Amino acid sequence: MKYVLAGASGFLGKALTRDLVADGHQVLRLVRRTPSTSDEIRWNPATGDLDPASLRDPDVVVNLAGANIGRPWTPTYRNAIRESRVSTTSTLATAVSQLDRHPVLITQSGIGGYGTDLGDRILTEDSELGDGFLSDVVRLWEGALEPARAAGSRVAALRTGVVLDRQAPAFQLLSLPFRLGLGGRLGSGTQYFPVVSLTDWIRAVRFVADTDSISGPVNVTLPTPTTNKEFTEALATALNRPAFVPVPAFAMKAALGEFAWELLGSKRALPTRLQSAGFPFHHPTVTTALSAALA
Repeated sequence: MKYVLAGASGFLGKALTRDLVADGHQVLRLVRRTPSTSDEIRWNPATGDLDPASLRDPDVVVNLAGANIGRPWTPTYRNAIRESRVSTTSTLATAVSQLDRHPVLITQSGIGGYGTDLGDRILTEDSELGDGFLSDVVRLWEGALEPARAAGSRVAALRTGVVLDRQAPAFQLLSLPFRLGLGGRLGSGTQYFPVVSLTDWIRAVRFVADTDSISGPVNVTLPTPTTNKEFTEALATALNRPAFVPVPAFAMKAALGEFAWELLGSKRALPTRLQSAGFPFHHPTVTTALSAALA
């Protein structure tokens, strides 16, 4: 199959590319500079500049582009978070809609779209999006797929939890205090903390690409939801480190502002659409996912 990939230079993009190429698939990477190899395609999502013909009749288009959300959300950076997701998705959807043969279009999305703190409420793909900055971003982000859907493409938005892997930037930040012997739960620790292994995330992308019955939002999280306390204990055990230095919620809010709620808020999300389609998780629990991440 031929894949076109936006965000190929990021952690997830590199991992997905390696996996696809290893299985014999062709991957064309979208770049904003002058292409230096035959597998690169130039585009400019800020201006919506992408020649549909340059995509070379792909089977699947995947958008993983987006500014990192793991830093304080100043007004300027809020705009960067929003525009880096919406403009890239919109540009791809418009280009895909103009092709004679419409490929599958998949975009990364965020589990944060359900809201900031949902307690024990079970969140499936049929749950309504919530309130707050990231919820608004997800509405626009997923809404930008509409031109491709209207033209006849199957579209999907992966609402992904924290991806666990030794090289994943988010996981490196989460595990660093534990490696220093200063790990502990975040806030009360009772909040549900949606995560997934890198292996299962890659497999989910490919499963969605290959499964005609899947479209719309797709939760990519453990099928066995875990709380932050359970995650903390499992990570400490996996690293053979203590976990007795909890991080107070007030300290996180002071340091991270509104972003702190992405770590303190509870999101008990279930991958209902994947499971209904028969997707088998290789790492269905936090223990197995962490073992894979640290292997």
